[in-house]
Amino acid sequence: MKKIVSMSFISLLVFILVLSGCSSSDSSSSSTSNENSKEFTYWYPWGGDSEKWDKDRIAAYEAEEGAKVNAVYVPDGITNGKLLSAISGGNPPDLVLGDGNDYQLAYSLAAQGALEPLDDYLKEAGFDENSVLDGFKDLMKSSDGKTYILPQDSNVNLLYYNVDMFEAAGLDPDNPPQTIEELDKAAEALTKVKDDGSFETLGFIPWIDAGEDPYTWPWAFGATMYDTDAKKVTLNEQPMVEAFTWMDTYAKKYDPEKIKSFTSGFGGAFSPDHPFMKGKVAMTVNGNWFANALKIYSPDTKYKVAPIPSPPDGRKDSSVFGTNVFFVPKGAKNPQAAINFALYGNQDKVLADNINIWRSISIWKEKSDAIEWENDPVYDTVLKVAASPDSGHPALTSVASEMGDELTSIRDGVIYNHDDPAQLLQKAQDKLQETLEKK
Repeated sequence: MKKIVSMSFISLLVFILVLSGCSSSDSSSSSTSNENSKEFTYWYPWGGDSEKWDKDRIAAYEAEEGAKVNAVYVPDGITNGKLLSAISGGNPPDLVLGDGNDYQLAYSLAAQGALEPLDDYLKEAGFDENSVLDGFKDLMKSSDGKTYILPQDSNVNLLYYNVDMFEAAGLDPDNPPQTIEELDKAAEALTKVKDDGSFETLGFIPWIDAGEDPYTWPWAFGATMYDTDAKKVTLNEQPMVEAFTWMDTYAKKYDPEKIKSFTSGFGGAFSPDHPFMKGKVAMTVNGNWFANALKIYSPDTKYKVAPIPSPPDGRKDSSVFGTNVFFVPKGAKNPQAAINFALYGNQDKVLADNINIWRSISIWKEKSDAIEWENDPVYDTVLKVAASPDSGHPALTSVASEMGDELTSIRDGVIYNHDDPAQLLQKAQDKLQETLEKK
């Protein structure tokens, strides 16, 4: 799920940056005095199986390098204010790993001066930027040309569909919808309504699972959202209007309140009560990792995957990347040791156990034999989508957090009130552009 920072956090950040700027000389001297140390503090975002994997990775690194990693589990560390408090208090961690769409927040922090540039540390560690897939390079550098973010691995979103429900509705599971028009027709064929007007099953709900992320559908429809070269917010553009208008067709046809009532009793992606696992929603958009959730919680569900459908002028066979990223907060005391670990930790041979569970994507051009998904139909689709030149990282701007807030609000206004998306988008565009120019 997309994590969103509130406007109050952004205001707090401006204040924090003033403080951190005042103490920059002190932090630089601290980093210099620790340049030969192999001890550093690392914040990671995961619990459960991923935490166990990360601790194994840390233990292996400590054994190989004689390092000391002070690892701290900090769920939602970027979004819950802990990182900002640590920076302002002069005691930030040396390394943070952001989860999925946290890359947008990390990019925003970099653009506002809250992160350390990594270029010197990467050079010292022997990092070659040309070894990274092109789709991740835009994420690494801020508008000042400096590198602030190091990707670990990434994920894409796919269309999951229930084979048995397709067959029962007379649809061919070997020919999934590729266009929005085909998706709408399949959704209608797969929807069943009870005599009392409530839903027995729904074919598709655009705004659940990965569809809840405010960038998923605008990206598929071809929206730009932000012109990096011109440094202009571009929300009120035709693809964006079309994306929200399309979502509103589902609201008008199926009633968002009835949909909310229908889905309210179901569980999340890591629950056997997820509506897709219960056979109550026939199609959904979710990350590549959802395949493992299905294996664990609903092994008898017969499903297939396909790229997210798009309109004729949209981004075919594409996805927004959900990239896990390393970064070093301003004032870190041992950034070199932190980057050395990050470059160890994002190697395919180290990530293989994780990738071989969640079907995530390596950032490296050179393929590794350690990744075991050859000829897996789900992973074949993952790689196809990841390789698309239309897949990417939207909203690489210092107002990414506020933009996510605005787009979520606009979506809700369109779905529940049938508001005019063009008017809302123009208002948000003007507001965000003004905020951008003040930063």
